[in-house]
Amino acid sequence: MTSIQRAPSLALLIFSACLINPLTVLADANTSLSKELLFENRTALKSNRIHAKMIRITFPPLYKSPWHTHQGPGPRYILKGSLKITEGKQVNTYSAGEVFWESGQRMRAENLSNEEAELVLFELVPQ
Repeated sequence: MTSIQRAPSLALLIFSACLINPLTVLADANTSLSKELLFENRTALKSNRIHAKMIRITFPPLYKSPWHTHQGPGPRYILKGSLKITEGKQVNTYSAGEVFWESGQRMRAENLSNEEAELVLFELVPQ
């Protein structure tokens, strides 16, 4: 296809984009946006460069992890079920919809239910 033959296609594409964009703005104006701060924490990292990770973990019923550490701190969000989190000497239980901060210290997690539990782990790994 020559550049002369492509011109009508390009013009149609640009024209379509101009029509769609105002419709999107109108739809947004009629839709209310809900925003809720789930968690906030300030922390110092060992480096000004980080490798950010987001990991979904599924815990089998009544699963208890061995003691372990993660590569970095970060917020953890419980999607489903309840987890007992032991970090150092501190023990807390979190349920679906709750967020907590994990420091990256030695810890373990225990699913307290006969059903699966799910957690999203946001990890900030210093580089």
